Amino acid sequence: MHSKTGDMKDDAQGNEVIALHPAETGMQLGRALLHALHNAGISVLYQDREMKTVWARNMRAPWVSDTTDGSGVLPAAQADRIGAAKRDVIASGNPQRLEISVPAEDGFRWFQVWVDADHGDGGSVQGVVTTMVETTEQKRREQTLTTLLREVSHRSKNLLAIIQSIATQTGRYSDGITDFLTRFRGRLQSLASSQDLVTSSNWRGAALHELVSGQVGRNGVDPSHGLRFRGANPYLNPNAALHIGLAMHELAVNSVSYGALSRADGFVEVTADLTAAPDGTALALTWAEAIGANDTERNQKRFGSVALERVVPASLNGTATLEIAPGRLEYRLVVPHGNFETE
Repeated sequence: MHSKTGDMKDDAQGNEVIALHPAETGMQLGRALLHALHNAGISVLYQDREMKTVWARNMRAPWVSDTTDGSGVLPAAQADRIGAAKRDVIASGNPQRLEISVPAEDGFRWFQVWVDADHGDGGSVQGVVTTMVETTEQKRREQTLTTLLREVSHRSKNLLAIIQSIATQTGRYSDGITDFLTRFRGRLQSLASSQDLVTSSNWRGAALHELVSGQVGRNGVDPSHGLRFRGANPYLNPNAALHIGLAMHELAVNSVSYGALSRADGFVEVTADLTAAPDGTALALTWAEAIGANDTERNQKRFGSVALERVVPASLNGTATLEIAPGRLEYRLVVPHGNFETE
């Protein structure tokens, strides 16, 4: 292909090259390539067969050195690896590629290193070209992604275990398939709502007030009127967010069906207090509401009370009590410090 700048053709290795126009010079091309190397952060070192440096371009730490062997200031083990690769390339003429890491203040710096033979006209190896490109940011992104995938896998297994427990307990306390499906769907939707908060925070967790408001609001209640929240607003870790969200769901469903939230002027009070505990600060979470004096439905030991008194506290290594007295329901959950952090 012909152009104004010169002719396009392939070299012996199949690489596309441009034949310079007579008015252009090799120095111009050289300067352009040096700028490209500098801008791309690529270091290039040329050594003869005796491993003596002939020229080097854009050499920075950890390659920079006052010596002529081109080993720079690399740790001995890494310098030996590169040196062995160069000797092999000189002997065989075959290129090599290595990945090396160098200790740094914030961990490690990573580099891809290509070692290529410089063949003369007769095919013999005249020297060796070493190209170094830093890949630290790419490596860190890969490591972060690997960590996140492991975390997602771990949390997915935990979530499946929670769902299995909910299915088992719901089936045990349901009156039939229709009752089971209604209750199970509601609990899955509760988990999904809490999980949305966890996901939107990049798996950090969820703020308690937002979690409680969301679970109450899911049941057709305006939290600004039906919920009175007082006290601290700690940030729950993902496991705590899912289980406390489940507890709030059970309480809200029960209240909408039989309790304070079943009345137009009814409301529930949720109080969150940070209290001293032997192993650090604990969260004391209380749900309280006024109920009808003759309400007997609440006294049935269905999954709701099992979840509140057994499943949720056991999952958080905490304790819980559910008290149902004439005219009042109160649920108190004590959550150890490892399940939350204060902002």
